[in-house]
Amino acid sequence: MTILIPAYEPDERLLDLIVQLKEYPLGPIVLVDDGSGPAYRAIFERAAAFGCTLLTHKTNLGKGAALKTGFRHIQEAGLHGNVICADSDGQHLPHDIKRIAETLLLQSKPGIVLGSRRFSGTIPLRSRFGNSVTRSVFALTTGTKIYDTQTGLRGFPFQMLDWLCRIPGERFEYEMNMLLTAHKEGYTITEEYIDTVYLEDNKSSHFRPLIDSFRIYLPILMFSTSSLISGLLDFVLLFLFQSLTHNLFLAVAAARLCSSIFNYSVNRKYVFAGGKKSRLQSLPKYFSLVVLVLMFNYGLLYFYNEKLIIPLVAAKILTEISIFVFSYWAQRRFVY
Repeated sequence: MTILIPAYEPDERLLDLIVQLKEYPLGPIVLVDDGSGPAYRAIFERAAAFGCTLLTHKTNLGKGAALKTGFRHIQEAGLHGNVICADSDGQHLPHDIKRIAETLLLQSKPGIVLGSRRFSGTIPLRSRFGNSVTRSVFALTTGTKIYDTQTGLRGFPFQMLDWLCRIPGERFEYEMNMLLTAHKEGYTITEEYIDTVYLEDNKSSHFRPLIDSFRIYLPILMFSTSSLISGLLDFVLLFLFQSLTHNLFLAVAAARLCSSIFNYSVNRKYVFAGGKKSRLQSLPKYFSLVVLVLMFNYGLLYFYNEKLIIPLVAAKILTEISIFVFSYWAQRRFVY
């Protein structure tokens, strides 16, 4: 198998990791210098002297771009076998990398193996908080529980590399996009617990809490915006059609049809653009979901408005909140 290490402005811990990995007969090491610059040339030259294959970006393109460069090289070089991705900052220990490699060998079908940290002991606050928030948001929007969504220690079989190169994202959001699309593509996600290592309060991390968190949550934020605009359109059209027909069911159906056409177009082009399903595949699934959501929408709206005697405006707001998470999960997993 091959070990792939993306690196940006690394220190001596990268060389320590490489030396230790040489003690394990796992296979060749491919190192990607993601535009670290002349100041770090000596470290990469020493790594190459240890036998690593060195790939270089002239400028910093991001972790996602570095991983894709490594994946493409592995394919072109014919390095068949499983691929293990590890970080360069000393957080991933050689024996844990070996455990991920062993777990991959036991898989019966292609899938991702994550080296999941337990987050026990003394953990930097930003890391503990960030992982807790991301874990919760991921579970809420996908219906899938993953303990460590941000781990950089990941294993893949060789046949997944084409798919990995097609996933959108050039920086830290790439790793989240990978998890968001794995299940709907038929890939399993297995977690193998590893040691949690944070050196010097994780100062070597290049993760930017605000900018990179925004990138990670961008697909969910885009879906929320799309749903908000579609919901406003549906809201206005509901009252328009209700005033014209005086029939709640017809008003709900007509408003939902118009807003659904808008929502499908926006989601397919901007929100779930990384999906590989064609329009002929996704369109029937989407409008089957529309029918299902329409039934929920009418049922909840009727219940809130007619049974609980809640004003139509308030009933409509409650209804949209009720079906938002279900709609995101269904579109992400089954439609696109």
